[in-house]
Parts: sequence; structure tokens; C-alpha cells
Amino acid sequence: AAILCWEPAGRRRWCLHTSRALESTESPAVPSADVQRVSDPLTTSSPFVSHQRSEVAQSDSSETQPPLAGPSPRTPSPSPSPRPAFRCLSPTPPGAMRGFGDRGRDRDRGGFGASRGGPLPPKKFGNPGERLRKKKWDLNELPKFEKNFYVEHPEVARLTPYEVEELRRKKEITIRGMEGCPKPVFAFHQCSFPQYVMDALMDQNFTEPTPIQCQGFPLALSGRDMVGIAQTGSGKTLAYLLPAIVHINHQPYLERGDGPICLVLAPTRELAQQVQQVADDYGKCSRLKSTCIYGGAPKGPQIRDLERGVEICIATPGRLIDFLEAGKTNLRRCTYLVLDEADRMLDMGFEPQIRKIVDQIRPDRQTLMWSATWPKEVRQLAEDFLQDYVQINVGNLELSANHNILQIVDVCMESEKDHKLIQLMEEIMAEKENKTIIFVETKRRCDDLTRRMRRDGWPAMCIHGDKSQPERDWVLNEFRSGKAPILIATDVASRGLVSSCS
Repeated sequence: AAILCWEPAGRRRWCLHTSRALESTESPAVPSADVQRVSDPLTTSSPFVSHQRSEVAQSDSSETQPPLAGPSPRTPSPSPSPRPAFRCLSPTPPGAMRGFGDRGRDRDRGGFGASRGGPLPPKKFGNPGERLRKKKWDLNELPKFEKNFYVEHPEVARLTPYEVEELRRKKEITIRGMEGCPKPVFAFHQCSFPQYVMDALMDQNFTEPTPIQCQGFPLALSGRDMVGIAQTGSGKTLAYLLPAIVHINHQPYLERGDGPICLVLAPTRELAQQVQQVADDYGKCSRLKSTCIYGGAPKGPQIRDLERGVEICIATPGRLIDFLEAGKTNLRRCTYLVLDEADRMLDMGFEPQIRKIVDQIRPDRQTLMWSATWPKEVRQLAEDFLQDYVQINVGNLELSANHNILQIVDVCMESEKDHKLIQLMEEIMAEKENKTIIFVETKRRCDDLTRRMRRDGWPAMCIHGDKSQPERDWVLNEFRSGKAPILIATDVASRGLVSSCS
């Protein structure tokens, strides 16, 4: 059986299941008996052939070819005019979509103002942020704002240079860019925080600031740009959020259509959510509103938060770029910028997005950059974004892990890893309250390991970038509550995940 198309008389027809070309001017219901073999047979399968194929019986030239079966577009009535014959079908050209006619995906369909055979229309979407234009700022026309709120406490003012150096040495604090750097504090009451901030600190039962906070609080409150290099889990989130709350409360109230005053850029959803939780805990003491902007979650609630007006916006670069391009928010009022985990954002390839975002913020802003390491890429970013900045380093410049954590490295063969993991898990899970986070390199490894451990009876759950945001939140809540004490994650969640699960 074959399905053929009609064409005016005098053309050839192809018998789709045989290597024959047929010349005919007869009615298509009674094919011509003159059958000639073609030297170059049709080798490509036709799109008109039905899935159930049957061979067409070959006959001698003296016999009549049996009628071809299969649906036809229309059966013409007898007419004295030349009757139609079969169309000569040619192999499908490369790149064309197989189907009726030449309706390939790549052809120009024409239309008003279009010419067939012309170039393809330009792509609708391009690189993230390409529609954002760098703003030209005139500092003389920008409204003035205050960013120095630090008042040195008398106890700190009485410290001699020797005592200051001893305090920094004891806390392992190293300063670069000493000119104009305030003395470190060693108690919360010396930070000149307003009473509402002190009350929030007392509610959290904090006794004294961490080393990065000892030097970071005075610098951030004095309005200086700074770079903080500290180990993960050193308390740097409070080191920039508490000064941000003071900064916001000294600015005019938001008006309709205004964007955030404080912008915090974070590399991952988990870290952004963790920062927003801290912002909520301390911002409610002065009725400050905050929101978290990240991919993988519905845009509607995030857009509504921005339209209502928020003083603090914690965002991942990709989703914020989307909202800026769509006009859902703006950064005209932003005067306090934080780049959290800057080294991690560069590792994830966010540098172009970060530069597009920073171009939308006034140049006399206050900028704070935080990182666990200090590679040359982060140094270049600091030179481009910060003005007359002070660098605070706690511990070694190459430090990226916490010395308070006992780290054991077991070098083994790949085939031994699963057996050693089970032995280690039996030792850890002997105590009921223990929890374990296992980091793996790839999403597939994450899923495979979770499946094997659950099959062996271990209460394990996994989290990685392919999981939806509701599922990620649910897994983290199960881990926090202890219902699933084993969490397997990719390195995307390695920063900030431990703190958010505590």
C-alpha cells in the first residue's frame, strides 16, 4: 500500500515501496501498464507511507498493475481534459521536517512584510541582563543620604595602640587599609547600637561578638566600604545585617514604587533563605520588611512583596536580573549593598549578572563584600566595586574551614567508599540525636546514594538543584525535626546549609 500526492499530468509517480518510476496519463484508479525501471532508485523512506507496509507486487509490462491502495486527497471525476497523474516525489532534503509538503521548521513562512527565503527572525531571548543599560549617575543631582552612625564608646576610646594590637592578635584579626579604621570593640554595648537592636540581641542570648563582628561592627556603622574574609560560620551575617538595620532606620521612608534600601546578593537559595530568617528575627524590632528573591519558586508572591515595598531584599543574581528587566523592582533607593559569599558567586559564574546589578545602584553607596577565600577574582571584584575599602581578615588568608571542627580524611579506593560509609553511619547513628549531612559531587550520585541507603533501611533524603523549592523546604524541615536524620546534598548547598539546618 502507498499514499501518493496528485500533480498535473505528464509527471512521474513513485511507487513508494518499489524502485520503479511510473509514467501515466490514465486515471489514478487504473495505473498505466508501462512500467520502467529507474537506475537511481528511491532510497529514503517517504513520510507518506503508513506504518503498516506491504509490498507491491511486481508484474510484467504486459500485465496491468493492480490499483494502489491507501487514502487519496480526492478522486477526480472523468473529464475530457487531461487527467491528473502522480507527483514525482523526491527524497526529503537535509534539514527539512518530514511531513506533508515542504513545511519544514526552518523555512520562512512568509506573511505581511516577510519575504520567502529570507533570514530567520532574531532570537527573542538573549543573555541575562542584556536589556539593562548602565546608568549614568550625576552625584550632584542624587539626594544626599547619611551612612556614618558610629559613636566610639568611652571604653574603646581609652584603649591604647598596644592594647588594640593585643586585642586584634588575640582574636586573630588582620587589617589591611588601616587609615581611618576604627578600633575594635569587645562587647555589644560598645557598638553604639540603638536600644531596639540591643533588646533583640539580648533576646537571642548572645554574650559577646565574634572576632569578625568585633571589627566589622565599627567599620560598617561608620559607613566605610569593607571586605570581610572569615571562616564559614563565623557570624558574618549579623556583622552586616545589624548595621544595615541602623542604616535603614536613618533613611527616609519608602514611597510607592521605591525599591529596597538594603540589597543582599547570595549565591544559593538556601543561603538566601537563611539570611532572610535572620533579617526577619532582627528587623521586626523596628518593623522593617524583608523578602527573599530566588529561582525555583513562584514569581507571584515575590513580585507582590516587592510591589508592597520592602526595606531589605535578599536575592540570588539570576532571579533579581529577571525582575529588574521586567520592571518589577528597581534599585534607585539602594544605598547599602552586601555581596555575601562573593567567591562562591564567582565560582558559579554569576560575575556578569553581579556587574549588571551593581551598575543599577548609585556609586556613592556603601558596599560590604564577604568571602571565605581571597582569590585574585575576588580581589578584582573588590577593586571594581569598592572605594577606599578596609579589608578584615580573621585567621589565615587561605582559610576556608572552621578550626573548631575536627576534620578526618580517610583516603580509600573508590570501591571501598560505600562499605566505609556504612561503617561510619553505624557509628554515628548509634546515638539517636545525631544527624548527618553527606555531600556528593553530582545530582545523579546524590539520587543513587539516597536510593541505595533507603533500600538498606537508612532514613536518608536528598536535596539538589533539580528538586522543586517546596520539596527542598520539606526535606530541610524533615531534617531539622529529626524525622530524616541523614541528608544527602550536592555542593550547591554546601555553603550555609549546615547553619540553616541547625
